[in-house]
Amino acid sequence: MADTSSTTPRSDKRKQSLYFPESMLAEIKDEAARLDRSLSWVVQRAWKLARADIRKIPSVNEIGEDGTET
Repeated sequence: MADTSSTTPRSDKRKQSLYFPESMLAEIKDEAARLDRSLSWVVQRAWKLARADIRKIPSVNEIGEDGTET
């Protein structure tokens, strides 16, 4: 039997606490139940779908003192 442990990709699971407003968490829980998926799956999927839009948001360093983008 060959040892493939060094070539088999493992998922990188790291525990992280995220804090959501109560109403938002309730919505996420409702969607997770509707989809028969975990909260983690819903949040990960939402991130994958939204990350391109999130990258378009200017960083704090890109906003001038008057509130306009630099």
